[in-house]
Amino acid sequence: MKAVILEEHGSLENLRYVEDLAVPEAGPGECLVRVHAVGLNGFDPMIVHGIPGLKIPLPMIPGGDIAGEIAALGPGVDASMWSIGRRVSIMPLVPPKMIGETLRGGACEYISVPAENLIPIPDGVSYEDAAALPVAYGTARRMMVTRGKVSKGESVLILGATGGVGTCCVQLAKLAGAEVVACGSSKEKCERLKSLGADHVIDTTQQDFVDETLRLYGKPRVWGESGGVDVIVNYIGGETWAKSLRALKHDGRMLTCGATAGFSPPTDIRYIWSFEQNIIGSNGWTSEDQAALLEMVAARKIAPVIHSVRPLARIKESMQELMDRKVFGKAIVAV
Repeated sequence: MKAVILEEHGSLENLRYVEDLAVPEAGPGECLVRVHAVGLNGFDPMIVHGIPGLKIPLPMIPGGDIAGEIAALGPGVDASMWSIGRRVSIMPLVPPKMIGETLRGGACEYISVPAENLIPIPDGVSYEDAAALPVAYGTARRMMVTRGKVSKGESVLILGATGGVGTCCVQLAKLAGAEVVACGSSKEKCERLKSLGADHVIDTTQQDFVDETLRLYGKPRVWGESGGVDVIVNYIGGETWAKSLRALKHDGRMLTCGATAGFSPPTDIRYIWSFEQNIIGSNGWTSEDQAALLEMVAARKIAPVIHSVRPLARIKESMQELMDRKVFGKAIVAV
């Protein structure tokens, strides 16, 4: 079968496209899936380069966001639930491991996975859209809905709103009836955020996101009517962390699911106690989140933002764009 293989950590040149890899067999309780589309995430280039402290078995096939159709049932799989040809999305978390990270991923024609990790793709949802959802959109849904409980009438500031997680956060906040302030790193990206429904946009290369937020909503106050926003979504961390606290209103909520710019930043806890701010962490997502997102796409409540669709043999180009921060939404690989 065709596949992209990483045999040694290093640059993207270490990714090798092959056409003669053996097709895996479906083991007990597993289904063999014919992969049609794979979504890439920020951690995919990191897997190529190697992550300190994470033992990645080599050779590795990248790609954790997978959509395809069942090609074979392994022993013990319930044939009344799953049938050959059924379109499925794969939940990549196979505790304690993850497909595309510590288990072989989906940048190949066939992958064998536990049947319990399969989620049916509803009619009307393309393989490309389904492959855009699991990691980024699943993470966004848990953070915004389950943990953050963003609701109608609230104001929400989203930092780094142009990636997979961010574009989903914008859509989920608008779906909830919130007013959205979305941050991007160029004029073009900000215009695209407006087209997604953002009420206000901040070009962080030209504007200070705290100053702009305070201009729009006023300063937070300990007593009386407080300015600032109700919710800040910050999975950037780094130098943005302490700054964000200055824009959050009294009893506001800071939501975080990661720290792409640094997980150990300086902070100023005076804002947290003075304004009784709430710091809410969110870790990963569930199969229920992933299934709910598929139904939302089918119902046209949200639409996955797809930056590019390239064939498997050109996966390096998509990975390079991720590294260069040129991707708006999700990069998809067609298999």
